[in-house]
Amino acid sequence: MKNSLKVGAVAAAAALALAGCGSAPSESGEASASGETQSGGAAGGSIKACMVSDSGGFEDKSFNQSGKEGMEKAKSELGIEVDYAESTSDADFQPNIANMVQGGCDVIIGVGYLMADALNQAATENPDIDFALVDSTFTDPGENTKALVFNTAEAAYLAGYASAGLTSTGKVGTYLGSQIPSTAVFADGFADGFADGIAKYNEDNGTSVELLGWDKEKQSGMATGDFEDTSKGKQFTEQLIQQGADIIMPVAGPVGAGTLAAAKDAGNVNVVWVDADGYLTQPDYGSIIITSVVKEIGQAVYDTVKTVQDGQWSSEDYVGTLANGGVGIAPFHDWDSKVPADLKSQLEDLQSQISDGTITVESENSPK
Repeated sequence: MKNSLKVGAVAAAAALALAGCGSAPSESGEASASGETQSGGAAGGSIKACMVSDSGGFEDKSFNQSGKEGMEKAKSELGIEVDYAESTSDADFQPNIANMVQGGCDVIIGVGYLMADALNQAATENPDIDFALVDSTFTDPGENTKALVFNTAEAAYLAGYASAGLTSTGKVGTYLGSQIPSTAVFADGFADGFADGIAKYNEDNGTSVELLGWDKEKQSGMATGDFEDTSKGKQFTEQLIQQGADIIMPVAGPVGAGTLAAAKDAGNVNVVWVDADGYLTQPDYGSIIITSVVKEIGQAVYDTVKTVQDGQWSSEDYVGTLANGGVGIAPFHDWDSKVPADLKSQLEDLQSQISDGTITVESENSPK
């Protein structure tokens, strides 16, 4: 894909993905009860930044892993101390956050909408500590809270347009992990943008590509009910394949691994990944991943930590967009030679028009 279609921070995220997977060893050789504490670099660590994962864990090849990569970058470049607490269920949120509070963290970052209530309570009770939340707003925001959210509908619009231009069957599919009000910013925005991108392709090219699995007008569709059961992801994908879909976008975190397995088994089905560049995080499936709807979570985390270290904390929410490089679509990688030049050109034009406001991607679930 041409360089102009790549979000500037994607290259940095790619490097982070290669360097940040798994747990880096503690320089002190000691681990905290809440997870792994790693001393800062040459600067000696002027602050302590902490992160609590949701139940997907830090090796989910999705948003938790991306968040940790941002923390690792902050540790390496800013010389801070970091601490991680990995949750295995919702019941772990409160005790993990409490351990971080007791551990002297200057800023605590929670990953995932499910943590909103627990993190908000901790922020209210500890006004001298800064708190940030990935993929959700706070239920009761204050001066020490900051939401890190992403207008995924804009990037998913491009992915939908590309998928409509590449399908052989005229049908593409998507499904969610969970569809409840608290997941809307995270999940439904993907599906809305994807649907509108497909509709725009049909309008521009006189085609009738159909989206299976999501009805934007009704705001309803297929949902597995969680973000953990990969067998459900495989089951839902097989259903979409049976209905004729040959390109599928799972919006379900780790559940999407089931989609990759089902698509590979089918032999003629491909995938649009979400959150991180799936070509890098899912190398065994790179050949069937057309592109990914990327949220630059790692960079948002890094920038947030840096404001704390610099004494420039702001409670204003961060909203990632195409214009500011907070969201985008990943390179086509192995698919680059298969994507027609005119389709690439159309995508570049659309990205420019969305970025400058000529086109507004409508989704009631997009963060403002």
